[in-house]
Amino acid sequence: MIHRQAYDVVVSLIRLHAQHIDCFSKYRCILAKQASIFIMKVFFLCFLCLLPLSLPAIANEEAMTPSLSTIYQLAKEAVEKKIDVNSNAKVNVIPQNLEGRLTPPRCYPPITVELASDRDISRNNTVKIGCRTPDYDYPWQMYLSVRVEIQYPVVVATELLSPDDIIDTHNVTTMYVDQYSIKGQFFSDSSSLIGSRVKRRVAKDSPIIDKNLCFVCKGDMVSIYANTANIQIKTLGEALRDGNIGELIRVKNNQSSKQLEAVVIGVGEVEVRM
Repeated sequence: MIHRQAYDVVVSLIRLHAQHIDCFSKYRCILAKQASIFIMKVFFLCFLCLLPLSLPAIANEEAMTPSLSTIYQLAKEAVEKKIDVNSNAKVNVIPQNLEGRLTPPRCYPPITVELASDRDISRNNTVKIGCRTPDYDYPWQMYLSVRVEIQYPVVVATELLSPDDIIDTHNVTTMYVDQYSIKGQFFSDSSSLIGSRVKRRVAKDSPIIDKNLCFVCKGDMVSIYANTANIQIKTLGEALRDGNIGELIRVKNNQSSKQLEAVVIGVGEVEVRM
């Protein structure tokens, strides 16, 4: 608008000047009018060159209606930035379906997006989305529910397992399981369980957790290792309680009948820490 007013004023002045030119001769009058026309053309070209400089500021304030897919994507990105899981996990972020329930207003950029609370990401989360809008006298905002599904690779039973069954390659496999379906310490590598014994009944397709089995079971004959800086001593003994890898249990040395505390290091194996 300002550029147009300036242009009109200058053009009017040039035309007024041309009308009052004192023409002493016909030839001189023609030259004066041609000069006026030339000046108008030069000004018009300058006007066209300066006009684009003002367009970015106008474009940046252009209000546009965000699509639902844009709102979904912004909400997903806000949640994904705060998710902290192991690299082997599968993550699925699902925003609430707003189809037919929401018509967003026109928004001036940028659209603001943030989590509604500072708590850690859980199964159900809330994202706040808002913007400045010419449609209302106040900033527009909404709250969007976002569901997060996290799955981990977990060793599960391929058939019904009963107490005293031995884990082998035929009765277990690995599949992705929702983290909220796992109750207890689970295993991701089926090969690490081969040879361990089932303590509690495990249904088909159910995760195998540490309480379901024992790498060393009470009454089992175990290999007892004792390591020093220079030598390794191995003897046989009896487990006096159940244990899994990394757990400390009591064992009895068969040769001396002495009871020792040892750490389970594998199926049927314990180590006495010197």
